[in-house]
Amino acid sequence: MKTKQQKTEQIEKGVSEIKSSKTIIITDFTGLSANEVNNFRKTLRELEARLVVMKKRLLKIALQKENIDIDPKQFEGQSGVVFSDKGIVETSGVVFKFGKQFAKKNFFKILAGYDGEEKKALDGETVKKLGQIPTREVLLGQLAGMLLSPMRSLVIVLNEKAKKSN
Repeated sequence: MKTKQQKTEQIEKGVSEIKSSKTIIITDFTGLSANEVNNFRKTLRELEARLVVMKKRLLKIALQKENIDIDPKQFEGQSGVVFSDKGIVETSGVVFKFGKQFAKKNFFKILAGYDGEEKKALDGETVKKLGQIPTREVLLGQLAGMLLSPMRSLVIVLNEKAKKSN
């Protein structure tokens, strides 16, 4: 059991993480092995994000100190909090992709999130939907393909006309 001083230090650490982060995502990782949690941490490190395991009561106090309207005590299971300097779409994409491999076993859930840029609390479903949005590069590739498709069709038609007239 933690002492009052340790709990106070963890709350202060949580408040400083909240202040320095653009995005916060609360996850439930009940059922994951220690190796799988370490893999999750490695994945987040590539994004320059951090996973912090906090008691829900202490997390609630830290969130309240920063006027964030999320109550982690409403969720079941262990709370892992992802703090990231990146935007909500990019961070939720990484978290969603990691959690997708455990979807059938129901071991990993996205519970809630907070977009620090818009100062907005988000429910778990919204964060999942944001995580499913393709990356900017993929969207640009899809747009380029859509724009080139009519031109490609025109070239094919003109080539066929040229073949028939010869």
